[in-house]
Amino acid sequence: MNITIIGRKCTPRESFKERAELKLSKVEKFFGPDANAKVTATVEKNIKIVEITLTKGGYIFRAQERSQDLEDALDTCVESLIRQIRKNKTKLEKKIHETSFDEVFNNADDEETEFDIVRTKTVILKPETVDEAVLQMNMLGHQFYMFRNSESDDINVVYKRKDGGYGLIEPTEE
Repeated sequence: MNITIIGRKCTPRESFKERAELKLSKVEKFFGPDANAKVTATVEKNIKIVEITLTKGGYIFRAQERSQDLEDALDTCVESLIRQIRKNKTKLEKKIHETSFDEVFNNADDEETEFDIVRTKTVILKPETVDEAVLQMNMLGHQFYMFRNSESDDINVVYKRKDGGYGLIEPTEE
């Protein structure tokens, strides 16, 4: 697995880097050596934040954890990634490669693998600017809002981030 470790507002110690590589070896067994992992360690005031983004075969797994200690945040973050992978194991087996999960999950308990869609909404996508879409999302009290961007004519999504800011998702061709 290709692992990149980045520090924001801090410089991760060698012991943190070694621990990250050791912990991510648990995840490597799911995907093999050609997966990519990016570990970002951030310090904000007294809070340590670890974010791991794992990519393989067009899939992206992301986990972020906060703690008083970088190593604790790293441990919790890796466990969160493993939970995500186990929750979606059946779909991943079919999409990534047929046999890579056999050895790992032979003795694992099956979790819910089907998604239960309980409601379908139809929306009218009127052209809006990003600012108008954020305003509409806030007025509705939603965490995200889909709209047609009046500048690009693409369908975009604005969303509230955990840090209090806003994000914009724009489609692109690979």
